[in-house]
Amino acid sequence: MSKKLVAYFSASGVTKSVAERIAKVANADLFEIKPTMPYTNADLDWRDKTSRSSVEMSNPDSRPKIANKLDNMADYDTVLIGFPIWWYVAPIIIDTFVENYDLSGKTIVPFATSGGSGMGKTVDVLSKLSPNAKWQTGKMVNGISEKEIKNWVSNL
Repeated sequence: MSKKLVAYFSASGVTKSVAERIAKVANADLFEIKPTMPYTNADLDWRDKTSRSSVEMSNPDSRPKIANKLDNMADYDTVLIGFPIWWYVAPIIIDTFVENYDLSGKTIVPFATSGGSGMGKTVDVLSKLSPNAKWQTGKMVNGISEKEIKNWVSNL
């Protein structure tokens, strides 16, 4: 059996709640991807083109800094990466996370929460940042039940 990690970024707590449930069912370690500067409600206002999240998402070179570091990534065979969908892709802080670790040979399983959109081009974008990882199809986890989580993680 492989060792699993659930790494997640959650701006409002929705993704955190699901990530905790997934980690418990998958018997996985849990790691929160925390920005050095936490996002405020104003930062997350997608209707404001000058808000922090809007500026980050419109600049492909943007890389928000992560406050914490996982020292034992080499211990994991499977990494589930969770995040909310922003502008049809993962928040740019997820790009920062993927680029900061050697994920070569690891199975990477993205999962996301969203107010209405799907995964969009998320896996295409992220897989280019770590092409030697084994990227799985992403999964939307809005309202996922414990039974659905069990069925999903048992196949990883």
